[in-house]
Amino acid sequence: MKSMFKYLSLETKMGMLGVFIGIVLIINLAVGWYWSQEPKTFNVKTAAELRVVALNLQMQPGVTTTSTVLSLGDALLHKPGGYLSNDVMPPSIFLDNIVSWEFGVLVQLRDFTEAMREDLSRSQSQSAENKYLAKAEPKLKFDNSSWMLPPTESEYEDGLKQVEKYLISLASSEENRSNKERKQTQAQFYARADNLRNWLDHTSKRLGSISQRLSASVGQDVIDFDNKNSVTAQELPPTPDGDPEQNATPWLEIDNVFYEARGSTWAMLHLMKAVAIDFEDVLEKKAASASLKQIIRELESSQETLWSPMVLNGKGMGVLANHSLVMANYVSRANAAIIDLKTLLQQG
Repeated sequence: MKSMFKYLSLETKMGMLGVFIGIVLIINLAVGWYWSQEPKTFNVKTAAELRVVALNLQMQPGVTTTSTVLSLGDALLHKPGGYLSNDVMPPSIFLDNIVSWEFGVLVQLRDFTEAMREDLSRSQSQSAENKYLAKAEPKLKFDNSSWMLPPTESEYEDGLKQVEKYLISLASSEENRSNKERKQTQAQFYARADNLRNWLDHTSKRLGSISQRLSASVGQDVIDFDNKNSVTAQELPPTPDGDPEQNATPWLEIDNVFYEARGSTWAMLHLMKAVAIDFEDVLEKKAASASLKQIIRELESSQETLWSPMVLNGKGMGVLANHSLVMANYVSRANAAIIDLKTLLQQG
């Protein structure tokens, strides 16, 4: 084979090399396209019921929400291509959109596991924290881009295993628990209005930040406040020349912000649906079910299929659409509904 290759002309060799490079590029493009597909939404109730059957547990408040956390983690780590944020080889290093999506999901997972550790699993502020959630939270806050020593995936897998142990402790029936386990305090999930409101307060701030970052796709005047030297806030000039373009998101980052928002709202949508099940009694008592349905409706709209091959960034009422502003509208409406829901939960 080598003897035949050396008699080929330079033009033939270059042509063969070009064909080889072309095949490699096509394969990378196909794999990259497949790996960039966002996971579909799933039925949180069905997923929880299947997990309960598989682990031989029993349904009770907190099971659907905890199961949803595990399902979100599974989707993050085991979607096509697996977890890509820490990959250092092509085509992964070129897939910044799905990497941004992963970070959006990860932020919501971190926020909710923190809420579980600090509020949902504790009866009051002086109560001891759950040992499994105490181990899970720092694992899920590990560096999201660590390639090795240790790889990010292994840390997140360990964190999710601790969440699963919490679920098993929470939902195990008496006949499935050993004598040693019966002597230990079983995990708890307190589906109370104050616990839900604490998480919603944090979620509202996340959505507010996401909305502002999406809106910055076209630039806007920024009003800052300096509280260093005075109790009264002093309004500062928005920009040196009053040009909103100076505050616009760099055009290479617009799609990253958009897909991070897609990931956050995707995870939040499933968590809200799980909350609707586990906090059903509280929501009905506070007449707040309609507000939660409104949040879910807006978050579902944020997951509509993007038919354009790229994230468009048109101006105002221009010819081209601005996908970031459309997403910002859904996020802002969901945030407004969360504020209403918080108010209802605070009322007696």
